[in-house]
Amino acid sequence: MKSLCILGSTGSIGTQTLQVVRHFPEEFKVISLTCGYNIETLLEQIIEFKPLCVSVATKERKETLKRMLPRDSKVKVYCGDDGNQHCATLPKVDCVVAAMVGMRGLPSVVAAIHAGKEIALANKETLVAAGSIVMPLVKQKKISLRPVDSEHSAIWQCLWGQPEGSLKKILLTASGGPFRGYSREKLEKVTLDEALAHPTWNMGGKITIDSASMMNKGLEVIEASWLFDVPVDQIDVVVHPQSIIHSMIELKDSSVLAQMGFPNMMMPIQIALFYPTRSPGICQPFSPFSEKAGTLTFEPCDKQVFRLLDFAYHAGLVGGTLPAAMNAANEIVVADFLNGKASFLDIEKTVERVMERHERDGVIQNPSLAEIFAVDEWARLITQEIRK
Repeated sequence: MKSLCILGSTGSIGTQTLQVVRHFPEEFKVISLTCGYNIETLLEQIIEFKPLCVSVATKERKETLKRMLPRDSKVKVYCGDDGNQHCATLPKVDCVVAAMVGMRGLPSVVAAIHAGKEIALANKETLVAAGSIVMPLVKQKKISLRPVDSEHSAIWQCLWGQPEGSLKKILLTASGGPFRGYSREKLEKVTLDEALAHPTWNMGGKITIDSASMMNKGLEVIEASWLFDVPVDQIDVVVHPQSIIHSMIELKDSSVLAQMGFPNMMMPIQIALFYPTRSPGICQPFSPFSEKAGTLTFEPCDKQVFRLLDFAYHAGLVGGTLPAAMNAANEIVVADFLNGKASFLDIEKTVERVMERHERDGVIQNPSLAEIFAVDEWARLITQEIRK
């Protein structure tokens, strides 16, 4: 039986991870859970899965949750980054599912790697901002880091058994989001509700907006670069609206391999948790004769319309602390958009200004973790100044 810590247990990936656990109660035991502010859902998870400990965002939420617990509950409640790291590094934990959104997931993932835990990674920002630190640390500690994103899981699976050095190119698929085919003029008028109406996936607000702007795909390009040790200019984004092919790889002999399936995040979660074995399927099997399969089409992404994708490629090529600055700026302005304080195109305009300023001031190459966090904080402050 594998013992789990789920960082971000009340979000989309966290709740679907717990669905996988429900399907395989003999295979997995929940040791610890963390969340931000959704303590009502966390309470339900505590009652069902009986973890040893949990962590929430603040002391106030911690005290509120403790008052809500059943009298016979033995769960220990922690809070903040220290609480998250405690949950991720418990001796009884075998595997940490990193499902927290944003940079706040990075400290806990690094702590878990230092503690020798397996990592099922659904947090893009961990590698976008700190891939230069995380991936060498993974090798040093000789731990297994498994991608949970459907695209990266597809690439990972296609690479199983391939000879070293055989990868020529990654073909990273994208649905195109709700604004596929839009012009710049149409993007100026899009609403929050329209941006949240993703045609394929049911995700949290931040990731859904990133998908609409194509920043999510840009972050995935940088993440794939670190995961599979290829430069970003060997990764092509392919718009595939049906989301049946989750990604492809081209090998040096020009063979192309693809991983297919109906969109369902429980599949890559299940694969990451069971690796290196395969378990019975819990998702709808793919059939080429199903109406859901339809006709598979492919097209390039219009980078003149969705400029954030090019920004991400540029950040990946420059490296150093530029991806961290880009990511921080994006997190702040996306939050503004979700709160009705910014327009959709304000996202790219603000990110561009922050990236330009950071490059003028000087990108730090081969940064320490402290320098990455310092740039992250700087970029958030500058973004807020720009947004005033």
